Amino acid sequence: MIRRIIKIDEEKCNGCGLCAKACHEGAIEMINGKAKLTRENYCDGLGDCLPACPTGAITFEEREAPAYDEAAVLAEKQKKAGNVLPCGCPGTQSKMINRETVTDVAPAVSQLGQWPVQIKLVPVNAPYFENANLLVAADCTAFAYGNFHNEFIRNHITLIGCPKLDEGDYAVKLTEIISGNNIKSVTVVRMEVPCCGGIENAVKRALQVSQKFIPWRVVTISTDGRILEL
Repeated sequence: MIRRIIKIDEEKCNGCGLCAKACHEGAIEMINGKAKLTRENYCDGLGDCLPACPTGAITFEEREAPAYDEAAVLAEKQKKAGNVLPCGCPGTQSKMINRETVTDVAPAVSQLGQWPVQIKLVPVNAPYFENANLLVAADCTAFAYGNFHNEFIRNHITLIGCPKLDEGDYAVKLTEIISGNNIKSVTVVRMEVPCCGGIENAVKRALQVSQKFIPWRVVTISTDGRILEL
């Protein structure tokens, strides 16, 4: 079948191994000091490895390749981790909440400044985009990170989506928003799971296509609610 898959330029590869570490599917291995796409059916075409490569050795191409085998990837992960959920997310033990503690907590105040928040629903020329600090978040992040409103939504215009479940490419609409408005900064908040790489890559492509030099950062949330990187 013809599909999007990564291509590694061996001449540009410096052997740092960052792409192999970023590839949560295990499609890339280091062989003789160079990155190799050893299992094409493990490459989902989302490109978590692209932003990790410091030399630009990795690009996308459309070509004949085996279909992405999600079942094989999950089986491999389960072998390594011993606990992987059907969606591909690493399983974690549930945490019991002390009910007495919960009753003593004051109600949280919403920091949401606009509506709608879904990327697919928001109008690209809404007035609140002017001079906005933009937050583009995977929708699971607000549930995983307890202080999400105060630390991320406050003083931001919020857009959410799930690249695993939504159809289409967010990059197209995000490009329209960034190109057509005076966006001051972009913050991407994603989960640590591989599918969230899609939302990070969409923002990166939108910034590249819009040709605007805007400060941006990526924050990764673990499945047990911790910030992994800033």
